[in-house]
Amino acid sequence: MLVLTRKPNESIQIGSDIEIKILSIDGDQIKIGIEAPKNVEIHRKEIYLAIQEENSQAGNASFELLKKLSSQIKNN
Repeated sequence: MLVLTRKPNESIQIGSDIEIKILSIDGDQIKIGIEAPKNVEIHRKEIYLAIQEENSQAGNASFELLKKLSSQIKNN
């Protein structure tokens, strides 16, 4: 992991089109601004993990449903 130290109003540039700017620091909270192309998904980590879990469950449910349907078709 790359670790950088930044002060308020300083930025980090990722590639040519993503900028992360430190907007303010208040106690143990840091407010950041992110400028990125619209096609780049940006989520809080906990939201990203929840989406991944839901997608995984949906994929498993679909697989189980397909197995049941396949079994029913074979039995008919």
